[in-house]
Amino acid sequence: MTAVLGTRPDQEKSRVKKHGRWSAPPRPVWEEEPSRAGQAGKGIALGLACLAILFPLWIVIVTSLQTKKTIDEAGGLVVIPKDITFVAYQELLGGGQVQRAALVSVGVTVVGTLFSMAVSVLCAYGLSRSGSLGHRWILMTLLATMFFGAGLIPTYLLVQALGLTDTYLALILPSAVSVFNILVLRAFFMNISQELVDSARIDGAGEWRILFRIVMPLSRAVIAVISLFYAVGYWSAWFNASIYLTDQDMMPLQNVMIQLVQRQERPVGLAAQINTGQLSPLAIQMAVMVLALLPVAVLSPFVQKHFKKGMLTGAVKG
Repeated sequence: MTAVLGTRPDQEKSRVKKHGRWSAPPRPVWEEEPSRAGQAGKGIALGLACLAILFPLWIVIVTSLQTKKTIDEAGGLVVIPKDITFVAYQELLGGGQVQRAALVSVGVTVVGTLFSMAVSVLCAYGLSRSGSLGHRWILMTLLATMFFGAGLIPTYLLVQALGLTDTYLALILPSAVSVFNILVLRAFFMNISQELVDSARIDGAGEWRILFRIVMPLSRAVIAVISLFYAVGYWSAWFNASIYLTDQDMMPLQNVMIQLVQRQERPVGLAAQINTGQLSPLAIQMAVMVLALLPVAVLSPFVQKHFKKGMLTGAVKG
């Protein structure tokens, strides 16, 4: 029977005899094609999840575009827009504390992302070369930092001893490197064909030329993903500024948003207009939140196509 069916004995045990014929065993429930009711249920659940995410965002955007009269009539947050106006954005971007904070956040994000990517790529490439000096000990040391940290107080004392307090470097250096990102880059670099690297060495290429001419062009997907991770981290960071900076003129946008939304403080340069009733403080708060969310919302779709290739290929060997 085994020879006729062309199956091994272990496979024959898994076959089912039905109506005098041998057939494959039934598939598990989770592998069956969903019914129409199941598909409709998944669509409803997905729609409710999207609504739960987009509805608060809609309220924030609509409220930031309303006049003070409309906001007062609604009693706070506005759901249905009436009088669209960009006065809140014009005043925020026309100078003052919010515009300066936005420029600080942009500068820290750009410089910090470039610095972090340079360090991470160089470190990951060195660790991906089995013959590099001390790469095993360095790798073990980096892995240890993922489980054991120095703590907040030693880190603050180190930053203070280096004279980095009240400087923009305090917003970059303490969180410049992520060991997880280095490991993802290292795994991706190790997946690159060794024959390609060896052929480049035979042609006389050094390590720098191999890195910039071969490895990095083949790793555009993972580099784009890790760059987005670092950029979002720098743009959303607020804790380092809250403990290392005392000058309000150096505060990034996230810290200014905390002052406006949580502490109900008036932004410098707009307090008089808010007190006289020309601007709504709620519209100002919502506009600052939109400005803080806008860069991530704009950049994410352009990097989305690289996520699957960059993360899965870099995380799986072979």
